[in-house]
Amino acid sequence: MIKSTIKGIGFYVPDNVVTNDDLAKLMTTNDEWITERTGIKERRHRQNRNDSHETTAYLGFKASQKALEKAGLTAQDIDYIVFATLSPDYYFPGCGVLLQDMLGCDTIGALDVRNQCSGFVYAVSVANAFIKSGTYKNILVVGAEIHSFGLDFSDEGRGVSVIFGDGAGAIVLSATEDENAGDILAVNMHSEGKYADELCTQFPGSKFGWSDRMRKEPENVTDKEVYPIMNGNFVFKHAVTRFPETMQEALDKAGKTIEDLDMFIPHQANLRIAQFVQQKFGLPDEKIHNNIQKYGNTTAASIPIALSEAIEEGKIKRGDLVLLSAFGSGFTWGSVLFEY
Repeated sequence: MIKSTIKGIGFYVPDNVVTNDDLAKLMTTNDEWITERTGIKERRHRQNRNDSHETTAYLGFKASQKALEKAGLTAQDIDYIVFATLSPDYYFPGCGVLLQDMLGCDTIGALDVRNQCSGFVYAVSVANAFIKSGTYKNILVVGAEIHSFGLDFSDEGRGVSVIFGDGAGAIVLSATEDENAGDILAVNMHSEGKYADELCTQFPGSKFGWSDRMRKEPENVTDKEVYPIMNGNFVFKHAVTRFPETMQEALDKAGKTIEDLDMFIPHQANLRIAQFVQQKFGLPDEKIHNNIQKYGNTTAASIPIALSEAIEEGKIKRGDLVLLSAFGSGFTWGSVLFEY
């Protein structure tokens, strides 16, 4: 029987550390306010907001190099790329093909996933299906974001801009029939599009306008349209409902219980959400890994960054049962349960 096993993993974040005190110089806020509401103390931003080199695809490239090294593979061993992001280098084409070129892969397929905070969970689910169907042997799954270029660093945008950071994580998911290797045991994906307007960026698009509007009537393109908007309380309320549902669904599908779990890696949306879920399931501190304090919310990159960090720190060992869960814009949510 073919298994989907994580053969290598790595992450990359820009060197530039932006603290809450740094943001307080740009808008009316302070460390206490940000920490109390989000748990975030600092995040990474690329050094120059207009840098055309340190892009989303580039961050994904750096994380992928580490994942390939850990897997003991080269770019020529990769059969397919699944790249999750909401902040692509271009409006089109997607980042997957850019990564294929940067790595020097063969002319393999490259798929982009646009599911925001749930993007990496969706991407792993797709890759797992390809592996277990026998279609591909080694798939590079990437979550990467550059948020810092598209945030409103004024008092008007502070409720959103203090949350997000830049970064990337990547895994190599490989096919194996080794009885002792890990495997993906259960996946689930959900969406509820009627709440799309509660967390979104409206412009550009076919609904709110395209480049012709920006060129012809730039004075009528509002900040609300071009910067992310979020109904924070509404999102929080739904997140703390959907997180437990998707987690329990994954455990039930695999015939496991919360007591069987060795590590839970939640999407790093808000430390308060993670703490609520931890308390609801009675998870001890050693069975959950949070790093939003250091990196902020990196949407599609947050789970692979946290997973990679937990493995590097020895919190996850081969054979451990690990659960990845996410909720975000769309609304979309889902989980991946696997043996590492």
